[in-house]
Amino acid sequence: MDDIRIKSRDPEGDDLVVLLGFPGSGLVGSIALSHMTGELEFQHIGNITSKFFPPLAMMVDGIVNAPMRIYQKDRYIIIISDVPIHPMICYEVAGSILGWLSQFPVSEVVVVAGIVTTDAEKRVFGVATNTPGLDMIRDKTEILPMGSITGIAGAILTECTVDDVKAIGLMGESVNAPDPRAAASVMAVLNEMYAFNVSIDPLIEQATEIEASLQQMAEQVEQAEQQPLKKENLQMYG
Repeated sequence: MDDIRIKSRDPEGDDLVVLLGFPGSGLVGSIALSHMTGELEFQHIGNITSKFFPPLAMMVDGIVNAPMRIYQKDRYIIIISDVPIHPMICYEVAGSILGWLSQFPVSEVVVVAGIVTTDAEKRVFGVATNTPGLDMIRDKTEILPMGSITGIAGAILTECTVDDVKAIGLMGESVNAPDPRAAASVMAVLNEMYAFNVSIDPLIEQATEIEASLQQMAEQVEQAEQQPLKKENLQMYG
């Protein structure tokens, strides 16, 4: 698709594994793979842009980054997006990425995302596009027996199914807020699957800080609600 531009060096190596993370529930995919990219010192090899992405520039230490980036180390490729993908273009973005990847010897695709539940156990749920993929995660995740996966994660998994590409979906049990603890749970599964040995302690520390901030905000709101309403605080009209 001409409206989605992929400018990258060709990935090197054989039997490539592609991991993708996009903003979604709890920002699980973005947080987990960004942490992994930094700790394992992946090399930035390319960018993905589109006129359909929000018109913004992401900056880190004064350096402008493209909103969607491609990294590689050894046989592993990571694609991370800092911007949400609108539902109207999910299949176009998924098709463009997988079309580009089809030029290279990709053995499997892993989509990292979040899933909101009513529990707080930080489980990792798994799905796959075929039985060999399911066998890889059967003893490492809770297999989703039924349901749907929406957004770009669902679009990529669907396109992989249609194209007969082995793909795995790892979804961390999350909340509707940045959730490094859920990202840590998914990272633990990735460590077990691929022996990455990525430390999850920094993610747990981030989670503790965020949870403390949220708790402080909740207490402030509760205190404000308990304050008696004074007549002089009311705005008078007339």
